[in-house]
Amino acid sequence: MGIIRFLKDWTLPVAIATGTVCYLTFYYVPQLDELGNTLSPIIDTVFPISVFLTLLVTFCKVNFHEMRPHRWHTGILMAQLLLVAVIVGICLSLRDCPDSKLVWEAILTCVIGPSAAAAPVVVGKLGGNISTMTTYTLLSSFFSALMIPLVFPILEQTVHVAFFDAFLIILEKVSMVLLLPLVLGWLMQHYVKGICARIAAMPNLSFYCWAFSLSITSGITVKNIVHSNASLLLLMIIALSTFILCWVQFYIGRGIGKRLGEEINCGQALFQKNTALSIWVAYMYLHPVASIGAGCYVLWQNIINSFELWQYRQISK
Repeated sequence: MGIIRFLKDWTLPVAIATGTVCYLTFYYVPQLDELGNTLSPIIDTVFPISVFLTLLVTFCKVNFHEMRPHRWHTGILMAQLLLVAVIVGICLSLRDCPDSKLVWEAILTCVIGPSAAAAPVVVGKLGGNISTMTTYTLLSSFFSALMIPLVFPILEQTVHVAFFDAFLIILEKVSMVLLLPLVLGWLMQHYVKGICARIAAMPNLSFYCWAFSLSITSGITVKNIVHSNASLLLLMIIALSTFILCWVQFYIGRGIGKRLGEEINCGQALFQKNTALSIWVAYMYLHPVASIGAGCYVLWQNIINSFELWQYRQISK
């Protein structure tokens, strides 16, 4: 019972540790190469399915009548825009310092990206409003799709991707992950009410589905770090910078939320990011090393999520 209780209380750190240990085991044990080659395409298939199921389960609980713009949505979007503007200015001032510029570009990918599709899952666990958080996630995705193709060509003059093409690519990537389960969730609420009610009666189902996805994400992150050609010092600086950034965005979001009466939602909205899209952005517009920032960020944000959930449990006792 003690082990089960521990796993329930610390699901996210356990998921991170599991993904990390699994990848490192396959990496350092040559005898597992053949098994790893067999499992790799299976994991590539299972991962998007697990993300899809996580969101579908969550959206079965969404009150679609509450899905409308709120004041706090504007506050968080403006905070994100201000952070992006400041970091872009810093990057432009560091054109002659490539390593420093690379660190700030890695930070930028973790700021400009949209809110994580799984953010409503954590919001629900913390007692926040899943419906308004889902609305913000949609708005944030559209907002980032506008900003990304505008900002990155300014930083990297060698990038030649038409704005509209990049905008559509980003929207397509987000839509497949976010909009499809949202639409299916709405259809299930209206036409398959029995199954939808059973899913809604299992409050932790989406959380555990997400933890499974996180374990795969953690393994992929460690893989990117291990195979990176950057120096250890540069990797450590990027990791530390994104750790600090994670807390900065968290507290800025919480600060805005205190003023607008939406502390939980605002905190998650600004700091919990769609790191998969951020990694893609780094590869598309910047340098592969910049993607390490988003990879580290996914670990930091889930450590903070674990802390939040622990704190919420202590208050709820």
